[in-house]
Amino acid sequence: MWQRRLRRFGYPVRPRGDVRARLVPAFPEPGGRLWAVFGAGPDAAARLARWSGWAGPLLVALFAGVLRFWNLGSPRKVIFDETYYPKDAWSLLQYGYEGTWAKNANDALVGHPPQLLLSPEHSYVVHPPMGKWLIAVGEWAFGMDPFGWRFTVALLGTLSVLLVCRIGRRLLRSTALGCLAGTLLAVDGLHFVMSRTALLDLLVMFWVVAAFGCLLVDRDRTRARLAAALPLDSAGVAHPDGEVGDRLRLGPRPWRIAAGLCLGLSAATKWNGLYYLAAFALMAVLWDVGARRTAGARRPFRSALRRDVLPAFGSTVVVALAAYLASWSGWIATKGGYYRDWATTPDGRTGHWTWLPDWLRSLWHYQTEVYAFHTGLTTPHTYQSNPWSWLVLGRPVSYFYEDPKAGQDGCTAAEGCAREVLALGTPLLWWAACFALLYVLYRWLFQRDWRAGAIACGVAAGYLPWFLYQERTIFLFYAVVFVPFLCLALAMLIGAIIGPPGSTERRRTIGAVGAGVLVLLIVWNFIYFYPLYTGMPIPKSAWHHRMWFDTWV
Repeated sequence: MWQRRLRRFGYPVRPRGDVRARLVPAFPEPGGRLWAVFGAGPDAAARLARWSGWAGPLLVALFAGVLRFWNLGSPRKVIFDETYYPKDAWSLLQYGYEGTWAKNANDALVGHPPQLLLSPEHSYVVHPPMGKWLIAVGEWAFGMDPFGWRFTVALLGTLSVLLVCRIGRRLLRSTALGCLAGTLLAVDGLHFVMSRTALLDLLVMFWVVAAFGCLLVDRDRTRARLAAALPLDSAGVAHPDGEVGDRLRLGPRPWRIAAGLCLGLSAATKWNGLYYLAAFALMAVLWDVGARRTAGARRPFRSALRRDVLPAFGSTVVVALAAYLASWSGWIATKGGYYRDWATTPDGRTGHWTWLPDWLRSLWHYQTEVYAFHTGLTTPHTYQSNPWSWLVLGRPVSYFYEDPKAGQDGCTAAEGCAREVLALGTPLLWWAACFALLYVLYRWLFQRDWRAGAIACGVAAGYLPWFLYQERTIFLFYAVVFVPFLCLALAMLIGAIIGPPGSTERRRTIGAVGAGVLVLLIVWNFIYFYPLYTGMPIPKSAWHHRMWFDTWV
């Protein structure tokens, strides 16, 4: 009955025939028409089409990498919250825990010559150490300067574009749409700025995207295992089978373990990764329920509960917890960290858990203190914003601003110049993504499209939890964690605009022109705001023209 009602809203009738095609939809055969247009012969065109599954994403990632690494050390300043994480990262390299820096350390770091005003006295920090260890890799390789502390972030920002290309290809079963999603991410202003700034949020995003990709691979492989176990009729067609759907054990799942590791590393960078751990673990179990139902399970929820939930918990939650603890190894192995010896104080010797190791009780106390800090952070900030305004870019964050006079710092305008690094998403991309989210919700709710549900889950886990903290001081740049899913949603919408396979030539042509115009406008919009993303000196009037809303100033 519910299926008949949903058909009024476009819910499709489930296809009959070989169940294997429903469990694991095949990738479309790559066509060589595009390469033939450029003069390639039939054999060469076929080879190039086959290679496009990797060549296309790699080219998009190369484009993104050039953008992110070009003049990465500019501005040669400690901008916004770089006052915390690069210095903590260097301290981890020296002591294994976060030490204390002098008050004038920022100016000393970029002075001539630079000075490292660090002492071993511990300092109180409120984020786990994993992201700072990653930043420390660049500092160890290239030195304690802006290029060094931004290197790893730029590298992982570039790799995240590659991941989104491959994820979009697997999710949407289209190399072109996958590369389009990666291209959109490459030209998003917020992702671009965060890839060139040594903050933690982009590192959380990288591990979340990597975990999502691992879960997609795991989904395809386990469904293929179910499909291979189904019995065949005389014509070689597979049909649902209750014994297979209810009883088949899905065996080792290394990709799910890899996803748990990535989710643990995301939470070990910033705690908002925990929301993704909960959301993705639940999503993965629901995928198992759907796979068993398609394979013929009579009671798919009960079968998944018996055979899949406990292994899924071990592969995600337990592995993530182990990864989180491992990220604190420097603090555990040394004695100078904040609260490191709390368990040996009079307060630490009391309670019911004194039989646990001292380091574990000290670490737990540290976590409770950090939780109290985060939930009680209500100090007003000039650039704070409510999550209601994020999708429309209501209040971006200015990381850096200077107004050099003519003849200073590359300024050639008589009126004077402005240099700013503004954490602002590419406006046309974000505003189009708002419509894409509505389309994704429609596809999920009324057409039961699991791909749309997966994208919606990725956005919701990074966005909705912030509504629980209406009084907390929060910022737009936290949204960078779900920007890849906005790009996937927009790629899915653009695919629908172009038209499904089997559409008339006229329909596809009109759709392709409309989609092409939208993509070109987004790229132009990124180019227009590029000076505000990189701190380039531009005339004051040009800067004012780019302040489209008063709340952007």
